[in-house]
Amino acid sequence: MNIKEEISKLISEAVKSLKIDTDGLSVAFSNRPELCEYQCNFAMMCAKRLNENPLNLAEKIVKNIKKNENFEFLAVKPGFINVKVTNKKLSDYCNEISNDKNLGIEQVKNPRLVFFDYGGANVAKELHVGHLRSPIVGEALKRVHLVRGDRVLSDMHLGDYGLQMGLTVLQLKEDGFLNEFFEKNEKTQKKCEKNAKNCEKNIDFSKISLKNVTLDVLNDEYPKASKKKDIDENFKKLADEVTLLIQRKVEPYYTIYQKIRQLSVLEILKNYKLLNCEFDYTFGESDAQSYIDDTINIFVEKKLARESEGALVVDVAREGEHIPIAKKSEDEPQRYKNPMPPAIIKKYNGGDLYATTDIATVVMRNEKDVPDEIVYVTDKRQETHFEQVFRCCKLAGISPEKQKLIHISFGTMNGKDGKPFKTRSGEVVRLKDVVGLLIDKASEKLAANGIKGDEELARKIGVGAMKFGDLSNTIEKDYVFDIEKFLSFDGKTGPYIQYTIARINSILLKAGCETTRSKDFMVDIKTNEEKNIALAILKLNSAYQISYDSYSLNSLCLATFELASAFSTFYNNYKILSEKDEKRRKEMLAICMLVKSCLEKALWTLGIDSVEKM
Repeated sequence: MNIKEEISKLISEAVKSLKIDTDGLSVAFSNRPELCEYQCNFAMMCAKRLNENPLNLAEKIVKNIKKNENFEFLAVKPGFINVKVTNKKLSDYCNEISNDKNLGIEQVKNPRLVFFDYGGANVAKELHVGHLRSPIVGEALKRVHLVRGDRVLSDMHLGDYGLQMGLTVLQLKEDGFLNEFFEKNEKTQKKCEKNAKNCEKNIDFSKISLKNVTLDVLNDEYPKASKKKDIDENFKKLADEVTLLIQRKVEPYYTIYQKIRQLSVLEILKNYKLLNCEFDYTFGESDAQSYIDDTINIFVEKKLARESEGALVVDVAREGEHIPIAKKSEDEPQRYKNPMPPAIIKKYNGGDLYATTDIATVVMRNEKDVPDEIVYVTDKRQETHFEQVFRCCKLAGISPEKQKLIHISFGTMNGKDGKPFKTRSGEVVRLKDVVGLLIDKASEKLAANGIKGDEELARKIGVGAMKFGDLSNTIEKDYVFDIEKFLSFDGKTGPYIQYTIARINSILLKAGCETTRSKDFMVDIKTNEEKNIALAILKLNSAYQISYDSYSLNSLCLATFELASAFSTFYNNYKILSEKDEKRRKEMLAICMLVKSCLEKALWTLGIDSVEKM
């Protein structure tokens, strides 16, 4: 049952009976809920071209609407058509969706396979606060598509083959952590003497342990190497060479790389699990490596690639295209950068770049899964990179014409000072420290409510608070990480919604009834508070489509809060458990059950845990 569609159909039929084109006709929730539930401004929209008075036209349309016991239509100044929905219709809607596994969430008519690429952690680097938004946003967007009926796949897609690997391995080697791999002990020397040319291939490096290389060591070595490359040109050149050796699977560099990757991935997955992020694949740049040569050959054979200063590039700029430079003030004239720079697909030394591996990854995904859409979730600094990659894929036919390639770019998570969130000493905050801080703060809140020692509950509340605070904002904008505000049990916060669910759990437990609907519990709306709950559910179900279409979760967050708020008003105004009329008591309990199901579904979609108590 889609109430908005029913209303649209009735108005559309009336418009057609007047021999008027219905193009542009739409129905929306009323911004004056005290007057009506829905509104249509079609009469005002087309009155001028029809040379009609808007109010007169609205009255004609209303007069031609077929009589319907579920709705009341009224033409009002300056030309709106107001629509009131009866309590019976809202009750029927609530009872219908209570028995629907999708809870009334409209399903897509033509389900697609949508592939989500998010997470994007780099091997050998510790996850920090800058890695938070990609898994939070990506996981929620994936779940929105899943809830609406699409098939989905997700890939954490590690940065595991780039310069950071060459830098890390080189630094470990210089600091003596890899001596066992490079020192020619007696046994190794004899093997090399027998077959000097292929001695590396004859040594089983997999049996050599990296026991001295821990996560803490990696956390020290990479930053050290990263700083060194900026001041030591020779070190940077050597790191480039080591990166190339890893990419070409030259030993012992490749085995060292694999061991570091395995160590890092275990920690990355552990951190993402704390955020309720689940992946179908843990692929990385390395998995696309076997597709690189064939990918480059596609561009060469189609004469799309050219040599530039020893590198191989693809021109992706379009005629007359320039990139605007952000203005420093409103008075400053608009300036433009050069046209979109060419995409480099092979470096001067034969090495591969991010663009190369990302293009090859599209080749791999289209061979393995053939998705209808691929969605990348990264920070906005990578906008140009993905635009280049997408253009390359379309130019070369690597991505079919009908396949959508989408980049969702997000803003920065800032501190209260408006700058990127950092420690007091100016260092980037580690992701696990952020989660730890959230758990500690949530534990304090729970202790004040008499709940102590439940760290998992504190994690659910703390992480949920952060995720809701993040997703409540428009994705592309920066936002302020305000832990006190996020963890408030009042207002538009995750804990407020979790608390509403916990309150309903308590009501149902005390009522001694099942927490799921049965035919003994039917909604029968009689009060304004109950009507507002039904309308909030309608708006929530509409918000799924808005979030789906806009690739942003703020609409879903707001609608979820509004439902929780509507229920709180209902709870405060009526004594559900002490209601003496058994039929009326069951009707109110039916509302409790439905609200609980809808809130839990919404939180799950946002990647947030529901809780039994708070």
